[in-house]
Amino acid sequence: MHAGGEAPRVYWCEQAWLPDGVADDVLIVVEGDRIARIGQGPPPGAADRLAGLTIPGLANAHSHAFHRALRGAAQQGKGDFWTWRTRMYEVAARLDPDSYLRLARAVYAEMALAGVTCVGEFHYLHHAPDGSPYDDPNTMGHVLVQAARDAGLRIALLDACYLSGGLGEPLSGPQLRFGDGTAERWAARAGDLAAAYEGQADVEIGAAIHSVRAVPPEHMRVVAEFSHQHAAPLHVHVSEQRAENAACVEMYAATPVEVLHEHGALGPRSTAVHATHLTEVDVELLAHSGTHICMCPTTERDLADGIGPARTLADRGAPITLGSDSHAVIDLFEEARAVELDERLASEKRGHWRAADLLAAATCTGHDSLGFADAGVLVPGARADLVSVRLDSVRTAGANGLEAVVFAATAADVHSVVSGGRRVVADGRHRLGDVGSLLAEAIGALR
Repeated sequence: MHAGGEAPRVYWCEQAWLPDGVADDVLIVVEGDRIARIGQGPPPGAADRLAGLTIPGLANAHSHAFHRALRGAAQQGKGDFWTWRTRMYEVAARLDPDSYLRLARAVYAEMALAGVTCVGEFHYLHHAPDGSPYDDPNTMGHVLVQAARDAGLRIALLDACYLSGGLGEPLSGPQLRFGDGTAERWAARAGDLAAAYEGQADVEIGAAIHSVRAVPPEHMRVVAEFSHQHAAPLHVHVSEQRAENAACVEMYAATPVEVLHEHGALGPRSTAVHATHLTEVDVELLAHSGTHICMCPTTERDLADGIGPARTLADRGAPITLGSDSHAVIDLFEEARAVELDERLASEKRGHWRAADLLAAATCTGHDSLGFADAGVLVPGARADLVSVRLDSVRTAGANGLEAVVFAATAADVHSVVSGGRRVVADGRHRLGDVGSLLAEAIGALR
């Protein structure tokens, strides 16, 4: 028995991705929520056998849980990001704490089925539809934490400051529920939220600047200072659309990246989400500041955003992470290989990324960007997140190593998930039961 009184759990992995590469017959001993020891050998009688390839838990570094309700519906007809946004606002207007809990719980359970053990939730659905606070102004944030816990995930709740409806425009309509009036009021509310979860190992309260459209420059330093004071992540949507860049240059005579740099919002704790349309100066500012870059390829292609310069950013020193964003699909393997495949389309050449580098973006680098630097790797002392992927499915049979997982597997090939030492998925089934039914019920209630 360890100090907590609970017997250690032993997992025997047919194969496991360790820091030195893929190894056979790996024994992982878990005590509490941590990996205690790792060795190699035949499976002892008491071991829980994990077939296929076991990898660290995946980090979904950028999520908007309520966007999941748009899957299928938003793909109808023509349009672009801006027409999609109108439909997104319609869903946002219909959510209340009870319906958001049901939806987010089901969405996070879908993530767990896909091997995600930690989610970065970019949260701006703060208040009632008319903009008035709930009795507890952080009710919607508490709902998201509860949903993640129910689904077996850790959560970095990235509380977003959202003050403007566009550059120089007031909030209106569904946007009213996003806003706190000023950055100081946002910081006071977010500070209360952080205090509520202080010392709780499965929750990180971070900050977010929604975008240069939604936060005027004079308010950005308040959000950045919150990140510094709390040693917390700071995420921001950056240059997702060319129209956003053009409007920013017209208003401020600077690109979004330049505005963020000038107001102290870039740095090692920061993550620029999308970073699709960048200048050379933008690339240098992001890389030299150590800012993470969160690529969301399935959303970026779904919304016709474009292909971001991931390889260039990584070559200059910017760490790359991955997110499913609007959840057109929830599959971090698809996000990972899309970084390589999109680069092939743009360059007409192959072989820009090693499978190990793409998987690192989905694991250790993603966790680091969310404030969980002790996760995403299979070593003693790390959080005990074990995701096992079948190597005998119709997609992976006959393939070997990490390439089989990164370039062939899908979320459907995940058969076992241990998150923080607790089994969340066994034999491809989530502990909450039929996640498809949970999603159908939660989404159906919003239509």
